[in-house]
Amino acid sequence: MKRTWHVKHLEDRTVGQRVADRTARVLGSWPFIVGQSVLVVLWVVLNVIAWASRWDPYPFILLNLMFSVQAAYAGPILMMSQNRQAERDRYQAQADYDTNVKAESEIEDVQAQLNRIEEVLARIESSIAGK
Repeated sequence: MKRTWHVKHLEDRTVGQRVADRTARVLGSWPFIVGQSVLVVLWVVLNVIAWASRWDPYPFILLNLMFSVQAAYAGPILMMSQNRQAERDRYQAQADYDTNVKAESEIEDVQAQLNRIEEVLARIESSIAGK
C-alpha cells in the first residue's frame, strides 16, 4: 500500500520535533488548563489559610516565578510546533499541487482519447451515410 504524504511527513520528524508536537498538544488541552487551574487555586488557598508555614505568602512571588519559567519554556516550544504545522501545511500544499498536475495530465489524456473516438465514429457514420 502506498504511503500518504501525511505518513511520510510524520516519519520524517526528528526527536525534538516529536517532543515539541507532544508538548504543544498537552499544553493546548483542556485537561492541562483545568489541572493547572486546580493547582493554582490549591497553592493560593494553602498559602492564604496556612497558620504556621506560608512558603509563598501574598503576593505569591514564587508562584509568579514558576509561571515565568513555564512561559519561558512553553513559548518557544509552542512556536516550534507552530513552525512544524506551517511546514506540514506547505508539505500538504505541494502534495495537493502534485496530485492536481497529475490529474490534469490524465484528464487531458482521456479527453484526447475521447476526441479520437469521436473522429473514428464520425468517419464510420459518414461512410455508412455515403452507402
